[in-house]
Amino acid sequence: MKQSIDEQPVNAMPLPAEIVREYGPFPDAPHIHGVTHDGRHVWAATDERLLAFDPHSGEQVRTFERANDAGTAFDGAHLYQLVGGRIDKIRLADGAVLGSIPAPGKDGNSGLTWAEGSLWVGAYRGRRIYQVDPDSGAVLRTIESNRFVTGVTWVDGELWHGTWENDESEIRRVNPDSGAVLEQLQMPAGTGVSGLESDGAELFFAGGGASGKVRAIRRPKRTPA
Repeated sequence: MKQSIDEQPVNAMPLPAEIVREYGPFPDAPHIHGVTHDGRHVWAATDERLLAFDPHSGEQVRTFERANDAGTAFDGAHLYQLVGGRIDKIRLADGAVLGSIPAPGKDGNSGLTWAEGSLWVGAYRGRRIYQVDPDSGAVLRTIESNRFVTGVTWVDGELWHGTWENDESEIRRVNPDSGAVLEQLQMPAGTGVSGLESDGAELFFAGGGASGKVRAIRRPKRTPA
């Protein structure tokens, strides 16, 4: 996920988010906190466990008994999970916790993703995104937002994050240097984004909070240069 600098908004006005599929609710999974994609399956953090499902069939395929209260990420080999003010590194093969680092900030960590060798952590009421060293937990960079930040993801050099504030929610692309909003996908009324991840192609996966659902949302198409 290569980062880039882009100061020019693609769309000045928000566009309606195109929800192409819903998954869940899943058994014994009342909340969806974070979501990530391991290249084959979608993982969802659901209070007391992490569950994986096949995005084509919707079938639940794996479960790890790991407590969680916010975002989930995948670095190509391991899962990372926000819980209780720390970030656990979890072995994908068996769900074992290999180590933990402190989570940044005291503003309610929300989203989590992996890109370019770093973890990126959304701070909900702090309205910011932290770039974090995955070995020490040190904050390497802070990006300010003007909305509550939920899920965070990078795809093709683009930084996207979810918002959920005053019963309104959207997925927005922001400039990774200035935090300026470049593109907005407005969620339908009553539909929130509690976690966010890209499949690396045409879809976002968005956690639906207390709905217990994960939604696949179409990513805006890009015109080849």
